[in-house]
Amino acid sequence: MDKCTLFETELVRLQGELYWFAYKLTANKEDANDLLQDTTLHALNNKEKYMPGSNFKGWMFTIMRHIFINNYRKILREQTYMDTEDTNEAGKNINAPSEISPDMSCRVHDIRCVMNAIPQEYASPINMYVVGFKYQEIADRMRMPIGTVKSRIFVARQLLRDKVKQ
Repeated sequence: MDKCTLFETELVRLQGELYWFAYKLTANKEDANDLLQDTTLHALNNKEKYMPGSNFKGWMFTIMRHIFINNYRKILREQTYMDTEDTNEAGKNINAPSEISPDMSCRVHDIRCVMNAIPQEYASPINMYVVGFKYQEIADRMRMPIGTVKSRIFVARQLLRDKVKQ
């Protein structure tokens, strides 16, 4: 089997696992499908980098995680941009970028409200974790033991779940 065929075979074989990972990251079927599509497209655009016998699955999951983190950061940047702009009388941003859908703005707003409802000592570590910092990086930046970071992230997840259920 040639390199190209092997790449495509492995890519097709992983689609189910990649979808479930995407769903775990996004918690939304449509967003998971979009993330899967973006990941697959990125892999196809970079298939010349594929080496038979390498950890293809790890490479694909890493691509997906990075795309998810970059998309999350983009949403936060755009939301910050929207929050700092002048608004019209209905409270809508008159200078908002056109690619932000009302659904996306609403979800980001809801997430911010829930995040603001948990104590800062838990919100800071989970925010850093979500945008891609490793536990050790968070511990170093916050000057606390790694066990405390893990504990606070665990508690933050529990608090967020409870708040979302309300």
